[in-house]
Formats: sequence, structure tokens, C-alpha cells
Amino acid sequence: MPINPWKVLESTRPRKNLRVDRCELPNGKVIETMILEFGTWATTVALTKKQEVVLIKQYRHGVGKIIWEFPGGVVDAGESPLQAAKRELLEESGFGVAPEPEKEDAPGWYKTGVVSPNPDNHTNVIHTFLALDVEMIAPQDLDPTEEIDVHLVPLEEVLRMATNGELLQSMQVSALFFALAHLNKIG
Repeated sequence: MPINPWKVLESTRPRKNLRVDRCELPNGKVIETMILEFGTWATTVALTKKQEVVLIKQYRHGVGKIIWEFPGGVVDAGESPLQAAKRELLEESGFGVAPEPEKEDAPGWYKTGVVSPNPDNHTNVIHTFLALDVEMIAPQDLDPTEEIDVHLVPLEEVLRMATNGELLQSMQVSALFFALAHLNKIG
């Protein structure tokens, strides 16, 4: 039996980035669903020469907690996901791969995957990267809404954190999975 997309009967936008669709399912049932319309995101698993991972801690209001994450954020207009990943890593942590060439095929940077944060109600994707041999090259340059603590955590400890639920965000866990696969640390 083929799977068919839903028929959109009506769409409204009560707020920026929020769309409400009234849809007819293939079985004739009509439902209303909320869609979050976001742009593309990028995140980086950054490793130092000592195999320490650059992790950040910041408050996330949706869960009301301070959580561990990899540096990352929105891909700005006119920017590639790699450019955004490099910029976000530098802004949020002060770390980067020195020297930082502007080329897309930057040494030390590897695109490891693309995932949807939640294909049920998000329109965007997140590009994940691995950066090797990162070092502190600048001070943090945070947005006015950001308060971020930077930590260097041994890779093995980050694996433990992921399995214990300390990396709460699913996109962070998938970024770690992609990085480990790239490093041939999982089968």
C-alpha cells in the first residue's frame, strides 16, 4: 500500500516561524498541525590535539535547564553550512583550526552528516561537522542573548555523557555519532 502525503487545506501564520496547517489525511480525517519554520543550522564536534572535545554549557528555556552542547547555530544568509560552523565555533568558544583558511575545503574540517531536528514539525536541517586539532585562537564573541561556558572534555568522557543522557539534545548525539563514524571509532 503506497504512503501518500497529506493534503493541505489551509495554512495560517499566527507568528513568525510558526505555521498552522489544516490537513486532510489519506483516510479522509482532517487534523490541524503546527509547523516550526526555521532556517538551516550547523554544529561542530571539535577535537583538540589531546583528543579533548570542545563542549559548551548554556541555558535552554524549552527544557528549563543548563545543558551540554557542541558549538553551533544558524546558517546566516549568504553563508555555507561550513562557514557557519566555523563562525559559530569561534564565536561561542574561541576555538578554531589555525590558520583558518576561507576555502570550503578547509584542512581539519570534515562534513559528517545532515539530520532533521524533528521532521514531524520542523522544516529545517542541521549540518554536522568534525574539526580536528582545534586550539584557542580568539576570545568568545557572544550574541547579547548568549551566556556560554566553554569546557574541554576528554572524548571518552563525552561518550559516557552521551550514554548517560547528559547530552540531552538529540542533534548533539547524532553529531557525536557522525564524528565517531568519521574517526572509525564505531563499526
